Amino acid sequence: MSEAATMQFHPQPEAGPAKPWAFPAPERGTLPNGLTVLRCDRPGQQVVAVEVHLEAPLDAEPDGLDGVATIMARAFNEGTDKHSAEEFAAELDRCGATMDAHADHPGVRVSLEVPVSRLPKALGLLSDALRAPAFADTEIERLVRNRLDEIPHEAANPARRAAKELSKQLFPASARMSRPRQGTEETVSAIDSAAVRAFYDRHVRPATATLVVVGDLTGTDLDAILADTVGTWTGDTADARPMPAITADDTGRVVIVDRPGAVQTQLLIGRIGPDRHDRIWPAQVLGTYCLGGTLTSRLDRVLREEKGYTYGVRAFSQVLRSAPDGTGAAMLAISGSVDTESTGPALDDLWKVLRTLAAEGLTDAERDVAVQNLVGVAPLKFEMAASVAATLADQVEQNLPDDFQAQLYRQLAATGTVEATAAVVSAFPEDHLVTILVGDAARIEGPVRALDIGEVSVVSG
Repeated sequence: MSEAATMQFHPQPEAGPAKPWAFPAPERGTLPNGLTVLRCDRPGQQVVAVEVHLEAPLDAEPDGLDGVATIMARAFNEGTDKHSAEEFAAELDRCGATMDAHADHPGVRVSLEVPVSRLPKALGLLSDALRAPAFADTEIERLVRNRLDEIPHEAANPARRAAKELSKQLFPASARMSRPRQGTEETVSAIDSAAVRAFYDRHVRPATATLVVVGDLTGTDLDAILADTVGTWTGDTADARPMPAITADDTGRVVIVDRPGAVQTQLLIGRIGPDRHDRIWPAQVLGTYCLGGTLTSRLDRVLREEKGYTYGVRAFSQVLRSAPDGTGAAMLAISGSVDTESTGPALDDLWKVLRTLAAEGLTDAERDVAVQNLVGVAPLKFEMAASVAATLADQVEQNLPDDFQAQLYRQLAATGTVEATAAVVSAFPEDHLVTILVGDAARIEGPVRALDIGEVSVVSG
């Protein structure tokens, strides 16, 4: 008989020692035209990400023209003094680039991604868009029509409708934050190319803009590329705009947006709180994550796993405007959806979670899991250049130091359970939460009133 065959096993690979990681630090500089530049070399990242922050905030929009910043942002892709809209799109496509822009309360952001080998060409196109956008009548008219078509769809979306109502309820009618970010049907209808041009001329200039470049810059003469592209963009300086203080009414109350026949109720519970300049921010981030940041958080454990009311409930903080002088604020909110019959019981259990949190606090295990999820996975979260560039641009528009994100991770790791508990209890006090419910008022109003969680009113959906 032949000798039995034997199998030879090779040694199992073992993981090497963990390498220390920190959020990358950018190099900061200023071009002769006043444009601030943050560059961050990320070896191996052959797709370069570029972010441009323009100080054109929503509260700078003229009266009656809410949405003009959004139309302007979208029009940056619609032709320049060198290319028509179709030619501009074709040129972007030829260099494998994507370019997008949007407007929000802090300002307008323009984003570009392109292979590093095509960076000079793509930055040239970006420069043309910022330097000399066409704002052709026909293109602006088309963008306005597109925006008007979007508004009914947004109104039909329960989550969008809830967000719109929460802003309306929290902020005074005179505040820009009380109104839809991208404008209403009335205000968008009033926008034309002259209005877009006037807003651009008033607020867009290199001296108040910041450009972030992230990617593998080895062998790339970025200084020369910048000089030949965005360095040719000219404009005068501008005085700093005064930022009005953010005020809000967070008196505990419930507003039902009536959707007769709805089989689900959209929940959005919120108030405003401190922004990233406040020393409580790291503890607030950690505590909020423990409350509703993931599938294993306390809200999901009760409302999803134990009771089966929902596919998921999330607690989060979203910066509205951030400033070191105290004029900034963040939206603190809890969102999710439940079936119509479970609306009352789900809200009751949600409030029980908040009361238990205030009475008993978080556990060390909850805190440890949150730290691991927030800090431990950070290297993976920022593996791509685009995520690094977006975070650096966020820091710019929120007036934060360049090392803020790196410091935040160290602070999160050092934050204890007691601190996180105190911060999240302060963030979500049960008697200072505005609750928006988008659903069938005839079926949910009675059970909600019985909970006695605040005055209940009903508005049209």
